[in-house]
Amino acid sequence: MSDHFSGPRAIADPAADIADLYVFPSPERPGYLVLVLNVFPAAMPGTLFSNAVDYRFRLRPIAIAATGTGHLFEVGQTEYAFTCTFTAPVKPAGSETWVQTGTCVTPTGEAIAFRVNDDQGTESNRLRIFAGLRLDPFFIDLPGVLGTNKLRRLAFKPEGQNSLEGQNVLTIVIEAEIEAMFGVENGPLFAVVGETTTTGQVPIRLERVGRPELKNVVLSSKEFDPVNRDLEIRDLYNQENPFQLAPTYAGAYRARLNANLAFFDRLDDKTDWPPDAQGNHPLTELLLADFLVVDVSKPFAANSCFEIEQALLKGDAPKTCGGRSLNDDIVDSLYTWLVNGGSGPRIRDGVDQATRPAAHCFPYLVSPNPTPPDLKAKMAALAAPSPEAAR
Repeated sequence: MSDHFSGPRAIADPAADIADLYVFPSPERPGYLVLVLNVFPAAMPGTLFSNAVDYRFRLRPIAIAATGTGHLFEVGQTEYAFTCTFTAPVKPAGSETWVQTGTCVTPTGEAIAFRVNDDQGTESNRLRIFAGLRLDPFFIDLPGVLGTNKLRRLAFKPEGQNSLEGQNVLTIVIEAEIEAMFGVENGPLFAVVGETTTTGQVPIRLERVGRPELKNVVLSSKEFDPVNRDLEIRDLYNQENPFQLAPTYAGAYRARLNANLAFFDRLDDKTDWPPDAQGNHPLTELLLADFLVVDVSKPFAANSCFEIEQALLKGDAPKTCGGRSLNDDIVDSLYTWLVNGGSGPRIRDGVDQATRPAAHCFPYLVSPNPTPPDLKAKMAALAAPSPEAAR
């Protein structure tokens, strides 16, 4: 489910578990960039951020290095980071409600204080920030995903069910003026990642996310990988620096991608992504550079996730801002890209929108559900053996 529950450690520590990352030019304020980091999947009313975790957006300018397969982008060394930290919640005298505050340190070094769950957010020096409980904007038919892996054929129904219907997340939304934060000399292409780390002098990366569903759809399945069939690879992957993959486990990630990407390519009974002489899938190196790519010179566009990468693979000039907006149907886009390279019919999981679509004005995510369903029970039901298997 995008990046929800992406590994044993993420499941054990939901406050540090990243659910999603979004980045897009503001649809209501030209010249501004919106960054969204959702954490704590299936958050209940009253859930608050951890005061032991740093929540961070990291951006680096990138240049197009090549077209076709391989390394498409050259990542610059200059980095712009927005780091959010939170205090321990307090309950004011005479109140039954816990109150939490936070601080966002911007790339310019400014520290902006804000209050969690303030619907108006906080504005300071050409930047707005909101942090708090919101309705999860992601949507997916998880039984169709699991069925596709199990049956080794596309198992989506024409009308699916959103497995995250009515669920909440904790979100951090930052809307920043591009020129003020990044200067006029950088861009227009930026690589964007989100991460959670421990606080303190020696931070430890707990989780990181770039492109959606890379861990939970593309990397998670072990049965197709002849090299690492017994390895839960996602916890290792989460500890990597997104902009500088260490060589220690790179071979394991590469083997898993080559195996699983080949599985997706076979789902329509034809080969759209022929491997090279060494058996490497054409998308492996691109996906190992795991970050969202956004063009801040272009206006907001819906359903533009992966568009920049796909255009460059074909040798075309990108037409949109790329990135990822809150209502992007990325499950359909991802499966279509992996299965037929975008040259065949669009593959649908049968779910076309979230519980309530996100808005086009700050803070973009809509109000939370006061009575969310029990997602753990739903997940347990999906994982239970079928009646046929029990016989």
